[in-house]
Amino acid sequence: MVRGCLYQRVCDPTNGHVACSPLEVDAVEERVKVASLDHPHCLSSKNLEDFLSSEEAGDLELEITPVDTLEEAIESLKEGELDLLAMPARLLHGKQIKLLEAGCQVLGARAPRRPARFLVSENRIWYQPKGAIILCDDKIIRRQLKRARRGLRLLSSKAYASIHEIEDRPDSEDEIARWMEKLRRNGDIDGFVTSREVFNSIHCSSRRTVLGIDPEEREGDRYLPVPYADLVVLIGRSGFPRKLIQQISELEGETVWWTQDNLIGGLSESEIDRIAILVRHRQVGAIMRQAEEFFDLTMETVFHDPEGETETTEVHVEIRMEFLSDDGMQTVSIERLVPLSNLENSVIALAKDWERMLTTASSPIPEQRSRQGLLPAKDPWIDLEK
Repeated sequence: MVRGCLYQRVCDPTNGHVACSPLEVDAVEERVKVASLDHPHCLSSKNLEDFLSSEEAGDLELEITPVDTLEEAIESLKEGELDLLAMPARLLHGKQIKLLEAGCQVLGARAPRRPARFLVSENRIWYQPKGAIILCDDKIIRRQLKRARRGLRLLSSKAYASIHEIEDRPDSEDEIARWMEKLRRNGDIDGFVTSREVFNSIHCSSRRTVLGIDPEEREGDRYLPVPYADLVVLIGRSGFPRKLIQQISELEGETVWWTQDNLIGGLSESEIDRIAILVRHRQVGAIMRQAEEFFDLTMETVFHDPEGETETTEVHVEIRMEFLSDDGMQTVSIERLVPLSNLENSVIALAKDWERMLTTASSPIPEQRSRQGLLPAKDPWIDLEK
């Protein structure tokens, strides 16, 4: 059994004695205390429980305690009452300064298991009747649905309640999902979008369709996840032993967190709601099988030498990011498939390309002279403020 924080602080002898922090000494005789901060769309506690029931945990013993707020958890970390905090990465966005002030930091992450959203409806998106009402509280998912299918009424639950003067709309995500399911069963709406965690929590047996990340066909609809979807980060005091974190954290989770934090960590709340992003590890074999299935000769050529042999078996990182206009008609998208060993340089280059693309797409086009004469000025191709 792994006990306590197991910190070790190396200090110079003072009067023949070596100083050691009381927090670390007190924690040695205890099991590892982990606080879990849950969100209806991302249950950190369930993620840890699944980890403990797997072979990966080995003899590691965790004492999981639920907390209600990030501030409460940070205070407990400062006081040494907790060793680690597991929480949805989305709740940490824009609040990392609080961690630094408390002497804490993100030490690891658990890879997303189920980042895709569900469409709860009797019909798939392409078979919805014209004018069908679909409720979805994720702005970027609404835009993706508009892009996939025209002629639908896509509203947030708040907007629907306001239009129909419904004053008793619930506040919690679980209750909102139950309320939307009741509307769907009564025929007031045709469907709604939610996460798998919320769908399971309301014990709903209705038909649902996964808004998939990987389309069944090469030109099929692709729904990139919302930022930090199903990503759990592990937070602890600076100096927490890396060897212990490696038993709980996952390399893919750390890759997803580092990449998203560097690409979208500086965005405001209004900006991040209009971005969809996917980061995941890909094995070369899986990439090759997909390339063969979709007849992607370019992808097959990249990984094969002139003799047809695979040049590398290194894990690659797939990065996809997109911004959609309010009506779903315009999309700015960028994709990268890079070796894990070259991730840092690739992300820096991707971030620069992304900023350049957004600047170009959102800039007005001035008058231009051509062989046909003077072409009039045009409005920006996409409005980044909507």
